[in-house]
Amino acid sequence: MFHTLLHPLDKKVLRELWRVRGQALAIAAVIGAGVAVLVMMYGMLASLESTRAAYYERYRFADIWVPVKRAPESLKTDISRINGVASVETRVFVDVTLDVPGMVEPATGRMISLPESGRPAINDVVLRAGRWPEPNHPREVLADQTFMDAQGFKPGSEVAAIINGRKRTLTVVGVVLSPEFVYAIAPGELMPDEKRFGILWMNREALAAAYDLDGAFNEALIRVLRHANVSDVIDEVDALTDRYGGGGAYERKDQISDAFLRSEMDQLRNFGAVLPPIFLLVAAFLLNVVISRMIETEREQIGLLKAFGYSNWDVGLHYLKFVGVLTTLGIVAGIAAGVWMGRGLAGIYAGQLFKFPFLYYKADPTVFALGAAISILAAVVGTLVAVRRAALLPPAVAMRPAPPTRYGTSLIERMLPRRMTDQPTRMILRHIGRWPLRSGLTVAGISAAVGLLIGSSFALDSMEFMMDVNFFQTERQNMTVIFEQPRHFDAIHAVEGLPGVLSVEPFRAVGVRMIHGPREKRVSITGLVQDPQISRVLDANQRPVQLPEAGVLLSDYLAKILDVDEGDTITIEVLEGRRPTLFVPVTRIVETYIGLSAYMQLPALNTVMQEGRSVSGAYILNDTAYQDELYRELKDTPAVAGVTLQRKALQTFRETVDENFSKTVIFNVVFAALIAIGVVYNAARISLAERARELASLRVLGFSRGEVAYILLGELALLTMLALLPGCLFGFGLAHLVGELGLETELYRIPIIIAPSTYGTAILVVLAASFVSSLIVGRRVARLDLISVLKTRD
Repeated sequence: MFHTLLHPLDKKVLRELWRVRGQALAIAAVIGAGVAVLVMMYGMLASLESTRAAYYERYRFADIWVPVKRAPESLKTDISRINGVASVETRVFVDVTLDVPGMVEPATGRMISLPESGRPAINDVVLRAGRWPEPNHPREVLADQTFMDAQGFKPGSEVAAIINGRKRTLTVVGVVLSPEFVYAIAPGELMPDEKRFGILWMNREALAAAYDLDGAFNEALIRVLRHANVSDVIDEVDALTDRYGGGGAYERKDQISDAFLRSEMDQLRNFGAVLPPIFLLVAAFLLNVVISRMIETEREQIGLLKAFGYSNWDVGLHYLKFVGVLTTLGIVAGIAAGVWMGRGLAGIYAGQLFKFPFLYYKADPTVFALGAAISILAAVVGTLVAVRRAALLPPAVAMRPAPPTRYGTSLIERMLPRRMTDQPTRMILRHIGRWPLRSGLTVAGISAAVGLLIGSSFALDSMEFMMDVNFFQTERQNMTVIFEQPRHFDAIHAVEGLPGVLSVEPFRAVGVRMIHGPREKRVSITGLVQDPQISRVLDANQRPVQLPEAGVLLSDYLAKILDVDEGDTITIEVLEGRRPTLFVPVTRIVETYIGLSAYMQLPALNTVMQEGRSVSGAYILNDTAYQDELYRELKDTPAVAGVTLQRKALQTFRETVDENFSKTVIFNVVFAALIAIGVVYNAARISLAERARELASLRVLGFSRGEVAYILLGELALLTMLALLPGCLFGFGLAHLVGELGLETELYRIPIIIAPSTYGTAILVVLAASFVSSLIVGRRVARLDLISVLKTRD
């Protein structure tokens, strides 16, 4: 019934699709790959954006953080009167050392006060299990869910904390998530370490009493009105808090958790803009090849259609319908695959990278429409010229067979000695030389597959390089000890006396605001010893950099943000201590990969701070034989606020990279293989369709099946080999493009490092895909029906 309702040309479309079903599926797969990547990435981006907005709004995430040394509670009223401020909440906020049962090494804790009554008005938390602490139970706390899950704790579990020099056993009564710690990393760490960094919420009265902050606070949170100028609010807040050790208020974009989340969203946006167009360009090329060659083989049919009264529009629309059906198949498959992969990616984001109480992949119809529109545009642009040529083909010309191809000695053949090429090889070379554009497009398609693999997989090589530079060349300590507050240099002698300590280097970290013209940035200056051997600053060639006796050394990305060069003078507003304003020359700019770095010699930093010989902590090399004893001493040392273990940091970094990047690499391998199969298979099938009579004639003339297959598949093998070098060059360029668009942020810069193994893997994947395609086509050559092929309609 359905078949009888179809227009005759529509029936022809279906028959043609079935006849070239293998090629059609290959093209649809390439289109689907492009749509799938776009749907996955932009869908995930929309999901993150909507989840972030809903989470922040529902739990009243702060717009401004105001750290101070100690400010009276009455200051809250003055802050709330600032124009643009919607609400203010004060709290006590401290870092502590945790002694976790069953864990030898010390953990780092961050303790935050809860209001004396009710829930936090700003930065509220999501209670996932248990209950809220009772007001009259000062040792009851809430703990973040990631820490609890990593430790295997449940409500009722106990953990010890060194609170202002005293070790207290705390009972966790509730498990929570917070918008403030969607991406939670301990001070000095690069990646979240869920087992060794926990956030605890404690009744304010108990926490304030421990730190002599009764009736006072050391951090305020502000939410601003919708149209308020955040910079103006910060300026007024800094002026108010200056006398209380403030002046370092910062907005949401500088909050570390939100900064990492926004960085990830930027990467999704940039990858979504780079990768899908590559797939769709290849699909447009394949469609162009298929339609062009189909029209060439159907010249007589086109002539007959026009002789029976079909117009140019009818003929053109017929081939556009063929393209439309193929494109629609790819779009539908791509949307389905994109949604499936997006849900898997959402699981990674929600369960491993970021901590949301809810995160659902948002199958946004707008993204579907965008993918469909781009795919249709690419398909139409890729085939419009060929379709127009078919529509305008005069019937008299179409009814005549196409003139036979003229062959001659090719340029490549002339360059090679005749004894080096047998007869089948010369046929291959002459066919490539006769159709240079067609051969070049086939090479370009295969090159795209190689390049896509390299350009999207190089990040693993870059990460390995970053780990080597950061953990083995730059930061060579076993651990970093961070003091609760800056201490006199004599504290380093106490660290040197700890069990198993072999070498110690002190450092001083000072929060500052750097200003150059209209640009400014809130960062930290690290003061190091004159000739550091443990924690070093390296140049682009990984050679140690001598810190200048005067002036400041900046990382290249910080210099880029401030728009400064070596020799320029910048203004530095110190945000702690005596808070002097300095005018310091930039004496050196070096390439770094982590954060925004600024360095000075320790004595020079102490001098400008007007504070004497003060240090913030120490880098330690220790004998592992005494490691457990050293850990016990550090846990019980009141002056220690946190300990960063290099070995654990490296392990966490590597696990995160392996767990998350490996899935991306698998996707890229599959997609690149689809492109390679699509290009090679289509080229082979169309070449077989065009040359079937020629190949059958060769069989009749005495050529073996192997020789005939060699003529067809040898050409494809040669084109594949010719595509490898351009593909590697394209991959190198794509890696740089991806690096500039998505892998360079304030938080980290991933260097463009491509290992030989990555080139080799890309080449092997494409060769394997080409080999599979050749096997499929080779079977068809072996089964060639000589009688039916040699029949003609002449």
